[in-house]
Amino acid sequence: MGEFDLIERYFTRPARHAVLGVGDDCALLAPASGMQLALSTDMLVEGRHFLSTVNPVHLGHKALAVNLSDLAACGARPRAFLLSLALPRIDEFWLAGFAQGLWALADAFGCELIGGDTTQGPLNISITVVGETPQGQALLRSGAQAGDDIYVSGHLGDARVALEVFRGSLSVPSSVFNAARIRMEQPTPRVALGLALRGIATAAADISDGLLGDLSHILKASQVGATLDSAAALSLLACATEFELPPSKHLQFVLTGGDDYELVFTAPASKRAEVHAAGLIALTRLTRIGQICAEPGLTLLDTDGQPMAHNFVSFDHFA
Repeated sequence: MGEFDLIERYFTRPARHAVLGVGDDCALLAPASGMQLALSTDMLVEGRHFLSTVNPVHLGHKALAVNLSDLAACGARPRAFLLSLALPRIDEFWLAGFAQGLWALADAFGCELIGGDTTQGPLNISITVVGETPQGQALLRSGAQAGDDIYVSGHLGDARVALEVFRGSLSVPSSVFNAARIRMEQPTPRVALGLALRGIATAAADISDGLLGDLSHILKASQVGATLDSAAALSLLACATEFELPPSKHLQFVLTGGDDYELVFTAPASKRAEVHAAGLIALTRLTRIGQICAEPGLTLLDTDGQPMAHNFVSFDHFA
């Protein structure tokens, strides 16, 4: 099987919404009237972002999910994506599984594959996703204001639990590991929540490298600070109901674990009812974990509400 046979067999479908899809030097996509295009790209590298033993169906899901999560953070509806693959060799079993997971998630969100590239090399998956949002309504990192509440969707830290089990540094019951592994390998992009938060949230970001790091991006862009409630943060680890971690490790996993692909966002305290309604519309748990303040910096409060010292650092590819 050659390169173009591979593309035709596993990654070609007739264009449904794009003006022109797979097969030409460029795809053509026309934005709807009154809409802006939102674009994002993510790369997954074997050994850095995923293990060589991962189920290819799960990897196909995750490769697209991490990009859809960026659109969710922007309040954008998915439209299309480009896929670039570097493959060490043509493995039809792997390709069939990867394509299955990829297409299943793409179909769930009405997001079509319109082009990309393939080459031989170390396993590397790069996706560029295209979404749309009404002009002037995109959720940005730069809109947080003093007095805003800080919220997190879903749960945090469970993917880190699975990673530590794989590394051999943590032992947990099999039921806990299986649930945590799903969170690590098949994250749920919060697209419905992002859409529901348009006009409500003042700022948003997706949590890929850890809550502290990604919230810090909002604080920097908005030129504000924040206080975080560690007691509220501790409630975000789903597997904590079945397995007890040492308190310091528990908090570390929640605040810096990474690979969560949830949303952290801010909203005025006056809109708490609207935030709650958005969570119901999106069928997504929301937890209020802190507040934006005018003074720059991020303060973590202990269970007694007092500032606590810590050395938690979120993931950095080059640190």
